[in-house]
Amino acid sequence: MRVEEGLHSWDLSLAAARELQRDLAARVDDARPLGRWTTIAAADVSHNRREARLFAAVVVVRGDTFEEIDRSVVVQDATFPYVPGLLSFREAPAVLDAFRALNTRPDVVLCDGQGRAHPRRLGLACHLGLWLGVPTIGCAKSRLHGEHRSPGETRGSRVPLLDHDEPIGAVVRSRSGVRPLYVSVGHLCDLESAIRVVLATVPRYRVPIPLRLAHQIVNEQRRAAPREESLRQE
Repeated sequence: MRVEEGLHSWDLSLAAARELQRDLAARVDDARPLGRWTTIAAADVSHNRREARLFAAVVVVRGDTFEEIDRSVVVQDATFPYVPGLLSFREAPAVLDAFRALNTRPDVVLCDGQGRAHPRRLGLACHLGLWLGVPTIGCAKSRLHGEHRSPGETRGSRVPLLDHDEPIGAVVRSRSGVRPLYVSVGHLCDLESAIRVVLATVPRYRVPIPLRLAHQIVNEQRRAAPREESLRQE
């Protein structure tokens, strides 16, 4: 899959990365209704505690049957430190390499993380969307930023996720009686479209099926890989 090149350098200080987030956030398109889609990708990243090595997986499935069409896994060392709010600078390079290895260009991408629901409005889903030029959606299992009321207990119930009075996402009950998901725009779609995609991909579970598949793939790869030498000798 072709990925946009030259958006920015990854060799940045923490201060420069935060400033770049603000600049990139202004380029995100979060007002475009998503058109018809037939294929959907999901991206996930896993790592062993205290290791720099990252495992990134992308899986592409059909939107109606969730049949797998394509997948790729990349293993590489992170070059950026683990800093809350700047995780996309640590994880995105590996995820982008996984997208480059795909033979299929998906219609929309789900990310296990935040989009606009971020202190500087540029979570992983936004960051990847700008590089990929494909509609992206953030679907997180926990809140990073913002406040909200509790949504209703039935599937499909939602409430706004707010930063003061600014809507930055939605808290969506994907399955009746279970903890909600935090949905936010990544790029090239609006929030209503993002919510529709998430609900369309959770027929049985709390988490969208494509994200479940990506999570399984990446964790299988991580568990099968030998641990780094420094940890094996402890």
